[in-house]
Amino acid sequence: MEVQIDSGRCQGHGRCYDIAPGVFGEDVEGYGNVPGDGSVRPGEEREARLAVASCPERAITVVEGV
Repeated sequence: MEVQIDSGRCQGHGRCYDIAPGVFGEDVEGYGNVPGDGSVRPGEEREARLAVASCPERAITVVEGV
């Protein structure tokens, strides 16, 4: 499973990195980002999905089977 953030849609609410800090980070302006290649480590899938569901702009996409 991988996650991706559409930087054009992200408004910097920070819910993703508050909910799943092991999956998401923030840039210098407070916008969410995905460190590394976006792969979600085993055991962090639940938090990643919760962060995706909590994004008000729906800026996060999950890619399954990667």
